[in-house]
Amino acid sequence: MNGIIRFLLNGLGVLLTAYLLPGVHVEHYGYALLVALVLAIVNAIVKPILVVLTIPITFVTFGLFLLVINALMIQLADWFVDGFEVDGFWWALAFSLILSLFNGLFEDLTKSKQAS
Repeated sequence: MNGIIRFLLNGLGVLLTAYLLPGVHVEHYGYALLVALVLAIVNAIVKPILVVLTIPITFVTFGLFLLVINALMIQLADWFVDGFEVDGFWWALAFSLILSLFNGLFEDLTKSKQAS
C-alpha cells in the first residue's frame, strides 16, 4: 500500500514540478504517472551504472556531478514518454532538483502519518 501511495505522490510531484517550470511540459496526470514509472525504472537500472562509471569525476566535483546524472535521467525519461517534454538540459536539471524536494517532502509526510 505504501508503494502505491509513493508512486501516486511521485506522479503528483512530476505534475506539480512541470506546472512550476515553463520549460517542462506534461500533457496530463496519466503521463505524469508514466514519467514516475519510467524514472523509477531508469533510476533502478541505468543510474547505478552511470554512478559507478563516473566515480572519478564525481569525486573531483565533490558529488555535484550526480546532479548532471539526475538531469540525464530526466532527459532519458523525456525520450521514452511522448506526453512529457523537457526543453533542454538546464530545465532537466531544475526539474530534477525540484522533484527531489517534492519527493523529500512527500517522504516526510508519509513517514509522519505512519508514526501517528
